[in-house]
Amino acid sequence: MKQDIRIDFSPEAVLIGNGDFPTHSLPLQLLNASPFTVCCDGAANHYLDSGRIPDRIVGDGDSLCEEYKRKYASILHLNPDQETNDQTKAIQYLMRKGIRSVAILGATGKREDHTLGNISLLIEYHRLGIEARIYTNSGVFTPASGTNRFQAQPGSQVSIFCFGTQGMRSEGLRYPLRDFTNWWQGTLNEVASSPFTIECEGDYLVFLKYPS
Repeated sequence: MKQDIRIDFSPEAVLIGNGDFPTHSLPLQLLNASPFTVCCDGAANHYLDSGRIPDRIVGDGDSLCEEYKRKYASILHLNPDQETNDQTKAIQYLMRKGIRSVAILGATGKREDHTLGNISLLIEYHRLGIEARIYTNSGVFTPASGTNRFQAQPGSQVSIFCFGTQGMRSEGLRYPLRDFTNWWQGTLNEVASSPFTIECEGDYLVFLKYPS
């Protein structure tokens, strides 16, 4: 049995993407308490406009305005690789610094294709040994594999997305889990008791809605 997984954790860094900037109190608390903040280059425009300065700006530089490129050249880390998106470039940068736990904000919204791509990348980061989670304005996406217990308030909505898992079972959820063949089949479940447990072989994503 692995350690319990909770909504709230203390990441070593916060990564800000160029989606919708969070307004919910939980991701904002993570941002305000962050020991190290990285902006993807497109997100940096909004972040700098708000009067905040990140520790690093990472990306290929195509979205950052020219004024900020000049003004903040000392914290700008350019990566021209077109085989990865800016979110992954920022994760790679943090990995090289030895950082292994990251809260990602602003990964969703604006463009649905970017949203889906950013969320699915959590599984890739998980396989690299990175504890990365995406916090939205409604809940948190957490990648996991094998058997885990999840701390959550009973009555909370939860969805599970499988990535080739086998032998999936659960305890503490309103609707028992099984091996799913489509992503939608694991959505709109509910926490019956806490902690709830997921058992399987393989990788999966858990989306847990914030308590009301």
